[in-house]
Amino acid sequence: MSELKSIEVIKVTAALMGGAEKLVANWVTSELAAALHRDELEIAQSRVSSTALATLLARIRDNTISGNLAKEVFDAMWAGEGTAEEIIEKRGLKQLSDAGAIEKIVDQVLAANAKQVEDYRAGKEKAFNSLVGQVMKATQGKANPAQVNEILKRKLAG
Repeated sequence: MSELKSIEVIKVTAALMGGAEKLVANWVTSELAAALHRDELEIAQSRVSSTALATLLARIRDNTISGNLAKEVFDAMWAGEGTAEEIIEKRGLKQLSDAGAIEKIVDQVLAANAKQVEDYRAGKEKAFNSLVGQVMKATQGKANPAQVNEILKRKLAG
């Protein structure tokens, strides 16, 4: 991947998003670079335009999808399955950001995992990560991770 072209893509994509240069740079140097390398393409031959990438990354910034789900959307965009919005809608990938809904799932996970709750309260930090994983599993990876962490911490402190 030409360094000059990469910088141009980062600048254009970041400008389209109104900033977020670090997010854009990370995506260009990781996901986009990996796809280009895998398919032996130059950046000018990218199957995802700067505008399309900006749209996808904007969905991360506005919490429509998580970073992990964005990778799935990117792969689908690369395969020509449509725009970010079309893929998110078609696959039902919108991130769950309803605090009330997440709280109910957290309550269910805590009730079903008393041993992990006990372990966490006894100082075992890994138990917290396990509980986060259980919530993410229950929501098929769609829950907003920051909200899950905040709600779990609040519930476990009480």
